[in-house]
Amino acid sequence: MKLFIKFDFNAVCRQVLREKLDEIDVKYNILGFGEVDILENLSSEKYDELASALGNYNIEIVENQKSILVQKIKDAIIDMVFNEETNVNVKTSVYLADTLGHSYGYLSNLFSEVTYTSIENFIILQKIEYTKQLVIKGNLSLTEIAFKLNYSSVAHLSTQFKNTTGITPSAFKRIISKRREINL
Repeated sequence: MKLFIKFDFNAVCRQVLREKLDEIDVKYNILGFGEVDILENLSSEKYDELASALGNYNIEIVENQKSILVQKIKDAIIDMVFNEETNVNVKTSVYLADTLGHSYGYLSNLFSEVTYTSIENFIILQKIEYTKQLVIKGNLSLTEIAFKLNYSSVAHLSTQFKNTTGITPSAFKRIISKRREINL
């Protein structure tokens, strides 16, 4: 039997953080996605224990200032793409600059320097991942998905989807349908 599972990545991460911080008895405030305010001095033993516990979930503590800002850029982009309450009609450059308090040029250069890819490529990857999730859910047509993700047309979405995954969204949809038929 195969189960199709829908989950909120942000909520899952927050829950894992809460559980691990509570397990090692640390006072904290979760400020936002990817940010935790530790309200006490951590001993090196507790720090290592926390890092190890989070590492089991492929969550790592970021220490380098550039890496921290790049993670904030990624988090803001993920929020922009996946969060239905975020207005995706705002230009990405304006959204990131306003959200992170730095010029877009600086953010773009830093992101490329640290990740060896552009912010634009990262956004495309996130939009394609979200498209896959929406196709799997099956609630929306490709036209509705294209509109929801602020694409100029279904053709534009299809081109980016195919360039990223190697198949068209329609082919992906057929594959998902076939898998569901086989597993029934």
